[in-house]
This record gives sequence, C-alpha cells and structure tokens, in this order.
Amino acid sequence: MQKISIKFARLAIFIIYFWFGLLKLIGESPASPMVKALFSQTTAKILPSLDFNQFMIAFAIFEMLIGILFLIPKFNKIAFFLLAIHIITTTLPLFMVPEMVWTKPFVPTLEGQYIIKNLAVIGLALHVWSSKK
Repeated sequence: MQKISIKFARLAIFIIYFWFGLLKLIGESPASPMVKALFSQTTAKILPSLDFNQFMIAFAIFEMLIGILFLIPKFNKIAFFLLAIHIITTTLPLFMVPEMVWTKPFVPTLEGQYIIKNLAVIGLALHVWSSKK
C-alpha cells in the first residue's frame, strides 16, 4: 500500500500543479483575477517594469515545473522546496486580498477554497517527502 500511495501522491501533485499551471499559461485560469490583485499589491511594486502577463507565464511555468519534479524521485528535495515557496505565496491572498477569498469570517469564496485545498497538497507532499524513494 505504501508504494502505491506514494506513486498516487506524486501523480496527484503532478496533475494539480501541471494542470493549474497550464490553465494560467493559456489564459484560462479562474484564479487570474486574484493573482492579478495580489501581483498589483506585491510584485508590481517591487518590479514595476514586470508586466502581469510576463509574470503569469513565469508563474505558470513554475507551477508546471513543480508538478514535473514531483514525478521524479531524485528531485524530491527541489520539488518540496519549490512547493513550499509556492504555498507561501499562494496563501497571501487570504490576508492581502481578503475581499476576494472570504464572503464572511470562516466562509471562503471559491477562490478561498482553492487556496485552502493546499492543505491537502501539503499532506501529499509530506507523504512523498517521507518516503524512501
């Protein structure tokens, strides 16, 4: 069961990250307005010359790379490190653009649920990390 669960965890993380990244890459992500709002409050102030569309392409590729790296056991450490960065940045809307992620206290919007589901991804990643291979 351990072997199967690790393989399934790798596949699940790959599907989530690659698919969501691909949606961003082709301009079809339902999270785009939230990402743009956060971008305006953070990255655009630090790097004003960076265009949102350029950022979105880089962010999409970053997500897709995380997914791919989780499929390859020897890249566990890198994948987990990149996932940690991703989780931290994608949690920011809960605090920085709360009007987009909460309808009222403890009642998330669909975008809020999208972020909160990352707890399951963290659990899967920890399961993969703890495996021998």
